Amino acid sequence: MSDAFSRRKLISTGLAAAAGASGLAVAARLADRYGLIPPDHGGIYGIGQTLTYASQRILIPQHSMAREFNRSEISKVCPINGPPPETETYQRLLAGGFADWRLTIDGLVARPCSFSLTELKGFPSRTQITHQACEEGWSFIAEWTGVPLSYVLNLAGVLPAAKYVFFFPFPEESFPLGKKWGSLDMPDARHPQTLLAYAMNGQELPTPHGAPVRVRVPRQLGFKSLKYLSRITVTDTAKNIGKGWGSSSPEHGFSWYGGI
Repeated sequence: MSDAFSRRKLISTGLAAAAGASGLAVAARLADRYGLIPPDHGGIYGIGQTLTYASQRILIPQHSMAREFNRSEISKVCPINGPPPETETYQRLLAGGFADWRLTIDGLVARPCSFSLTELKGFPSRTQITHQACEEGWSFIAEWTGVPLSYVLNLAGVLPAAKYVFFFPFPEESFPLGKKWGSLDMPDARHPQTLLAYAMNGQELPTPHGAPVRVRVPRQLGFKSLKYLSRITVTDTAKNIGKGWGSSSPEHGFSWYGGI
């Protein structure tokens, strides 16, 4: 038995025992010891969220792969959720084929930077045919092409203290600094299937599906695959990130960890 498997079994057994004995606080302390506390651990559902997140991280290997499908299985209909941004900035960039668009990478990185769409397309790419499962109940299978997020993070030089990667889309008119945002922990951000996708089903990413670039996280529900990217920020905390960015986020009303 490997050391990693023994450690995983020990932690999972301890969490299960603590929860089974109604010692949920004990289970939370055990999870904290091994860095298994999710950002939404507070509140009435906090302990349950911690147990769910910890169980996912312990029982499912960090680099386990979401199922990939054949081209014959690509859905004929790919539903969308919500309209594209109506701001003047976005519409101007859209009209210009996003030639002037840039994706900013900042926060806990050694080399803050920004990339054009052309530069992103010049990086090593990955194509995958995966399942997009929406939290509202509908789903579809599509082919996505993009640069692995891990590659871009390596270019920026993520610092050792980093724990989370936050994604911000184009601002909305009613919230000048932006309304929605999304986030991943570092294991999911560095997962080989997590992409900055710029193409879908062999074509440029359609506007309703997040052009010019969206996150694709096939191991999590659709609300984690944020569309219309403008900025990525690397942090060591999930506290107060949304302050000044509006009161709502893709996680609002859902568990922070949307693993499937």
